[in-house]
Amino acid sequence: MPTQQEIKKILDQKVKQYNKTEFIHKDPICIPHVFTKQQDIEIAGFFAAIFAWGNRTTIINKSNELLNRMDNAPYAFCMNHSNKDLKNIIGFVHRTFNDTDALYCIAFFKHHFNKYSSLESAFFENNITGNKIKNIENALIHFQNYFMSLEDAPKRTQKHISSPVSGSTCKRLNMFLRWMLRKDNTGVDFGIWNGVKPSELIIPIDVHVARVSRALGILKRPQTNWQAALDLTNYCKMLDPKDPVKYDFALFSMGVSEKFNYLK
Repeated sequence: MPTQQEIKKILDQKVKQYNKTEFIHKDPICIPHVFTKQQDIEIAGFFAAIFAWGNRTTIINKSNELLNRMDNAPYAFCMNHSNKDLKNIIGFVHRTFNDTDALYCIAFFKHHFNKYSSLESAFFENNITGNKIKNIENALIHFQNYFMSLEDAPKRTQKHISSPVSGSTCKRLNMFLRWMLRKDNTGVDFGIWNGVKPSELIIPIDVHVARVSRALGILKRPQTNWQAALDLTNYCKMLDPKDPVKYDFALFSMGVSEKFNYLK
């Protein structure tokens, strides 16, 4: 197994290689990059992140399809749609996400943006007490509860909005939070939110990231769950305390693009 110093050298090199705008078009983050209005970026980014399991080309195509059905103006569509407009959503499906889920998301966004100017407050402000939420785990728990709080919320939709309470890695929401909160000068992540510092973000862990992490000896836990996400993030904090989630670029790309396995 490589030493920690050797791992840091490998991962830093890969971050430098993949944390570039040239790779945006291959990744679901390309979807919100089409927009300039913050609320459009937030809504488009949310859908792209929620759809992010499986083939990346399919994820991008399906995200574009839904946004086309929303006239490529997601914020305006959510806020100003008529019943006739909502018929454009009928028939949309991406894997287990269907038009029922999409229509509820639209209803939630209208509800939220009628009160708040940014989706950031849905994660980092308790809408009942008004208190600020200051860590990612509590933010994810709060968001699921808040998201599902509208009257007649479809029970089926909750499975798309994961929470640490169930032990989920919350990979897709952690990726969305990385996009919104992480700040650097490469132009990939947006860094338009300030609810927590980038040093507090949790690495989005999926089968690819977990496989590479175990192959390098970073991740010891056999289960890929919320605690594994914390374990991996804590290790990466030893490599870079201020920006541990930058190593998502390295670990994911090594797993997907390079099919890396140190143990081969």
